[in-house]
Amino acid sequence: MDIISEWGFVFLTLAVIFGFYMTWGIGANDVANAMGTSVGSGAITVKQAIIIAAVFEFAGAFIAGGAVTKTIRKGIIDPSSITGSPELLVYGMLAALLAAAIWLMVASTRGWPVSTTHTIVGAIVGFAAVGIGMDAVNWAKIGGIVASWIVSPLVGGFFALLLMISIRKLILNTENPFRSAQKWAPVYVFLVGWIVSLVTMFKGLKHLKLELSIIESFIAATVVGLIVAAIGKMLVNKVVVDDDADKDYHYASVEKVFTPLMIFTACAMAFAHGSNDVANGIGPLAAVVSIVESGGEVAQKASLPLWILFLGGAGIVVGLATMGYKVMQTIGTKITELTPTRGYAATLAAAITVVVASKTGLPVSTTQIAVGCVMGVGLARGVGALDLRVVGNIVVSWLITLPAGAFLAAAFFFLFKAIFS
Repeated sequence: MDIISEWGFVFLTLAVIFGFYMTWGIGANDVANAMGTSVGSGAITVKQAIIIAAVFEFAGAFIAGGAVTKTIRKGIIDPSSITGSPELLVYGMLAALLAAAIWLMVASTRGWPVSTTHTIVGAIVGFAAVGIGMDAVNWAKIGGIVASWIVSPLVGGFFALLLMISIRKLILNTENPFRSAQKWAPVYVFLVGWIVSLVTMFKGLKHLKLELSIIESFIAATVVGLIVAAIGKMLVNKVVVDDDADKDYHYASVEKVFTPLMIFTACAMAFAHGSNDVANGIGPLAAVVSIVESGGEVAQKASLPLWILFLGGAGIVVGLATMGYKVMQTIGTKITELTPTRGYAATLAAAITVVVASKTGLPVSTTQIAVGCVMGVGLARGVGALDLRVVGNIVVSWLITLPAGAFLAAAFFFLFKAIFS
């Protein structure tokens, strides 16, 4: 307890710095995944992606990011054995934040789309194993995360493949693809509004103490979907056939119809992501703040001051603006060639997978879902449409994320323990 009172201000300062650094990493890597399909398909520019993310990621993090968060992330560790030594949990959370942030920076500079959730989980496991004991780690949970390396891309890729097949059947392979695109576009826009509203209601609004039943969530999502569809129909009706462009590429005008749809998906996914994944960066920060302000009490839950949400939202935006372009390039251009139709299918498939996962409890990663969806869209044109070398590099980066986070966190834990104890 004496250590907490003596070094409390230093711990808080370090937690704020490391928390901002971690959310910077989330912006540079995770948010870039959400924006990558929109940029890679040519629907929006990198600058527009940054503006959209700045508004909607920040809004999602600040409005629906959570009034209360589990500071011990997802039951990964049991802190009950160290209630008499709360400083160990402070060292561990600081180590986890710094380790995860550094790994995300390394991955982002390389253009690897890794999972921020798995990074922070690996980091927490690393410090818990060496600082508390192997028994404190929930190994069954870790097994589920390892399983998600296979589950996430497969489920996302499957949905993306189905959507791409539907677009081909209903639009691209018809007598008049442009007219078919205008006819079906409102339905596809409705799906965007409906699915992403469900994502937010299932995972985001409980933090605002607005608990909706499943039926109420579906009704609200349907209303949002119809409103978005009406706006989409107005925008799509303004698109005119470009005969010159169609001579070079038969479906050029069809792709123009899908460009407004991609803007909707970019905005919606940014909001949903901001409301869901900001906890990866601010959960450990909230834990440190809670322990220091309570004078050393270790609690499973901690109230989340608004300034922490503000910090998380700001860090995410700065990360995307400064380093996000590298991961956006990997997702948007290097795995397979994307057009607005393909980008739309990949983004919506990712949203569907998140909804399914959030209601069934499947241990999935937003990042791996996004990559799987882009691969699924590519597979619709055959394996030759994928750059398997890039895919291989991505898979390797996934495999080393959890142990890399764990190793770094263990090292930083001993460093902080040596400095402050």
